[in-house]
Amino acid sequence: MSAMNVEEARWNMIEHQIRPLEVLDQQVLDLMYAVKREDFVPAAYRMLAFSDLEIPLGQGEHMWPPKLEARVMQELALKAGDRVLEIGTGSGYFTALLARLVQHVYSVEIKPELKALGEANLRRAGVANVTLELGDGARGWTKHAPYDVIVLTGSTPVLPPQLLQQMKPGARLFAVVGEPPVMAARLVTCTGEGSYNSIDLLETRIAPLTNALAGERFSF
Repeated sequence: MSAMNVEEARWNMIEHQIRPLEVLDQQVLDLMYAVKREDFVPAAYRMLAFSDLEIPLGQGEHMWPPKLEARVMQELALKAGDRVLEIGTGSGYFTALLARLVQHVYSVEIKPELKALGEANLRRAGVANVTLELGDGARGWTKHAPYDVIVLTGSTPVLPPQLLQQMKPGARLFAVVGEPPVMAARLVTCTGEGSYNSIDLLETRIAPLTNALAGERFSF
């Protein structure tokens, strides 16, 4: 793909996928131009870097579609001083988007191969304000808590209460909650010590986090 074709594909991604999902925040749209998505996509799928689909990363994991990445960035209303917890580093692309707008991102990845992939991609992109750690973040990551923002890049049948306890007052959390066929993209705001406001933004489906907290199984 020539440089001109790449920029045309990027423009199409923003105008035909991202804007129609009500992503109108100019800072977020500028970000989708600035962070080169194609540099985070596995070589075999580079031609699909701007497509409206989940791109396989190996290890059973996928990148989110661009429109979901942009919509979540907009909903989180990120601030320059924010300290962010990302659960599931994957390719490092969403990590890089977050890092451009906040003070620091702590990103936890359970799969060593994906941590190495994310690390290499972020290093090559010159992203420095990120701490990558290997571990299971399905119940959060107390090491650097509390956080201003928490993002789960895999779904969870139910939202673990431990995650809520790691939010500062004013903090925002994004998670896809539920089980197939119905999952809700949910934004939770900590409105004060121990109190939370939750809104469901849209229906979507993404693969679960490794070791995600299972919902109650009722038997009759």
